[in-house]
Amino acid sequence: MATVGYERVRTADQNTDHQLQGVATDIVFTDKASGKDTNRPELERALQYVRAGDVFVIHSMDRLDRNLADLRSIVNQLTSKGVVVKFHKEQPTFTGDDSPMNTLLLNLLGSVAEFERVLIKERQREGIAVAKTKGRYKGGQPNLSPAQADELRGRHAAGEGATKLARKFSLSRASVYNYVGAG
Repeated sequence: MATVGYERVRTADQNTDHQLQGVATDIVFTDKASGKDTNRPELERALQYVRAGDVFVIHSMDRLDRNLADLRSIVNQLTSKGVVVKFHKEQPTFTGDDSPMNTLLLNLLGSVAEFERVLIKERQREGIAVAKTKGRYKGGQPNLSPAQADELRGRHAAGEGATKLARKFSLSRASVYNYVGAG
């Protein structure tokens, strides 16, 4: 029997230091990705790793998922394998033979997490709209000057790899491919 931890933060510059602090775990899987869906590599690894008798511990429900249907699905998937699911912050434990109160808590707190995500997106859209009216929004603007973009495309055409070009021009690999494709 192992205690398997799962942590999630939204961006790479955030840290998980507080999430499972003081919780004894045998192994911890950590994603730096949005909780909008289950497309997270470390979550997938954790779900494949756990076995019957293991305890799967997460700081809070919103760290596991911010979509109620996905949250319920993950908890059901784990408990059907004989894995106990514990949420450290909210305190409920799910075994598959759960009380109506636990089920209500999962649905209620999962709905709150989903609602928070919608509010965050709404505030972000409103903030962008305000910034655009004030001429301060720079999203989607090219990172390179036309001369730099031409240099990048030339170097790529000469066989230089996207990773090396990304480092040289301080871009993501995806941006390199965007520049190369936008000829």
